[in-house]
Amino acid sequence: MSADLESAVIDRYRRAAHEAERALCCPVSYDPRYLAAIPAEIIDRDYGCGDPSAFVLDGDTVLDLGCGGGKICFIASQIVGPTGRVIGIDMNHDMLALAERHRESVAANVGWSNVEFRTGRIQDLRLNLRRLDTWLAQHPVRSMADLARLDAETATLRREHPLVDDQSIDVVLSNCVLNLVPADQKATLFSELFRVVKVGGRVAISDIVSDEDVPSELQSDPELWSGCIAGALREDRFLDAFDAAGFFGMTLVKRDERPWRVVRGIEFRSVTVIAYKGKQGRCLERNQAVIYVGPWKTVTDDDGHVLERGRRMAVCDKTFRLYQNEPYAGMLIPVAPIADVPLEDAKPFDCQRRAQRQPRETKGLDYGATDLVAPVCEARSGCC
Repeated sequence: MSADLESAVIDRYRRAAHEAERALCCPVSYDPRYLAAIPAEIIDRDYGCGDPSAFVLDGDTVLDLGCGGGKICFIASQIVGPTGRVIGIDMNHDMLALAERHRESVAANVGWSNVEFRTGRIQDLRLNLRRLDTWLAQHPVRSMADLARLDAETATLRREHPLVDDQSIDVVLSNCVLNLVPADQKATLFSELFRVVKVGGRVAISDIVSDEDVPSELQSDPELWSGCIAGALREDRFLDAFDAAGFFGMTLVKRDERPWRVVRGIEFRSVTVIAYKGKQGRCLERNQAVIYVGPWKTVTDDDGHVLERGRRMAVCDKTFRLYQNEPYAGMLIPVAPIADVPLEDAKPFDCQRRAQRQPRETKGLDYGATDLVAPVCEARSGCC
């Protein structure tokens, strides 16, 4: 069935590359500053449900999965600037032809050329299908021996010429295409997202999710699948998939109030999720603490740390540093030790424990300073 669904997706988007199909997209507002440089043909044949490009930063290396005609790539190109880089990946030759046809003209409008397009499946970011097509043209498969050679060449391409290198991407974008991947390949898809993102990087994914499980009879309908409906993950499992792949800090930055489609009472709506990479690593004791500012009485992070509002909670060095960046920045007050503990002297920290940090651990057991000198408070200074 996976092959049938993939064929349905390829055929439907092949047609949509030549003639706009309104049933494939949700209403989305994009920054008009970036649309001015993009030809109308690409804008008219863009199919998405969100704007993940809003989470791209200057200088980023960006990967757009299921790039289609290249609209998000061309928007991201302007945001990252001449020092950034944008890679678009799709398996549909007609869509990629549309994107390539306008790549140079968009570059001329923008003032720099930093976009490239590659052929591949988004759930297999190691296999360069363009290279494989070239090899197949010279080595057609007509026998079992030929098939064995094809398998060997595929393995070589994945190993020696990966479509996307490990930890090479600052931010992965995707706009309404994860739901097109067959159900039995979705876990691999999320693992591939994690593989290509740099430590400290992130993903920004817009997609269609369902509020209930999609029945198997709907999942086997090629028309509903290629229409971004039948392959939707249930919204809570969508977030769970990022967690299972190793991401942290998953944030639902957009969830449409009204569903895009309703089928048999099941609501399908657009969401945008950001997730981060970088929680892996050793847990070391350096006498650090954090204070959760609220408003909740307690919260639990993706590694199981329980933070109590207003209390100094003991954390490892890795977690201490993570909390000072997105998506946690501003939610916690870092409390660093007065005497730094060098990394080479740090002992293992048990991140499974739930403990407050005794102030003397941070200040030092022998800390006995006394300071009774305070600034003079004047009414105009606003110090008091």
